[in-house]
Amino acid sequence: MRITTENLSYSYGENDKTLRVKALSGVSVTVNEGEFFGIIGQTGSGKSTFVFHLNGLIRVQKGCGAVYVGDYDLTDKKCDFKSLRAKVGMVFQYPEYQLFAETVRDDVAFGLKNFFPGLSDKERAEKVRRAIETVGLDYAKVAEKSPFELSGGQKRRAAIAGVIVTEPEILVLDEPAAGLDPVGKREFMNLVHALHGKFVKTVVIVSHDMNLVSENCTRAAVFSHGEIIKTGTPKEIFADERTLENTGLDLPVTAFLEKRLKEKGVYIDSDLTIKDFTDKFAEKFAGVKKQ
Repeated sequence: MRITTENLSYSYGENDKTLRVKALSGVSVTVNEGEFFGIIGQTGSGKSTFVFHLNGLIRVQKGCGAVYVGDYDLTDKKCDFKSLRAKVGMVFQYPEYQLFAETVRDDVAFGLKNFFPGLSDKERAEKVRRAIETVGLDYAKVAEKSPFELSGGQKRRAAIAGVIVTEPEILVLDEPAAGLDPVGKREFMNLVHALHGKFVKTVVIVSHDMNLVSENCTRAAVFSHGEIIKTGTPKEIFADERTLENTGLDLPVTAFLEKRLKEKGVYIDSDLTIKDFTDKFAEKFAGVKKQ
């Protein structure tokens, strides 16, 4: 499923001119099926407002552009938003706060009961088990537990299971690594990549963490004051220092190191992932040593 927005605009408080705040202005972008796409920008740049349009949590305002997700036209009054939301899974910031049921099993099953009420008890149980195990939890140990008895990391995994249980084609994560230490962040993003290969075709992440974007995304869009001012690969985006300065975004550590090394006459041309940077760095200095 491809995501396409055309000249999308959105205003909060649209019915009161004195309170109206424009959150999006003329946003046009395409996210191709299979991408790991980043939405980046400072707080208040329109990132969350944009992604909330993708499964109809925020509806397209009349005369304010268009949103297409696969065959779904979200401006069409007859759009089946319930079906759409089964295909576009949304994980909010601090997803563990999405937990609410008495047991982990019931929490994960909620989406299936809502979107696929015709499933048999056996089919539902199998899908719930698969989702829980896919996020790295031991079904036998956690299924009957209260989700509030789990550790912080387990809660986040259980919340993700509750989203992927419907087997969405697109997974949208708003600040997915918020509040995690470096080890927890790495483990969580490894999980997201595993889901990208097994459960979902396309991943969209909202983040102001430029290291996370450079390490994980194939492409990204930079938001500023409700507009997209740059799209491209992390390499293309972080090479545009003027754009970054104007939006107040920092360079990821690999791009910063490439810049400082260049100032010293050492040229490293990596894709800005840590692995590629360290490999290119080692090659560069191995060559220098041999000379």
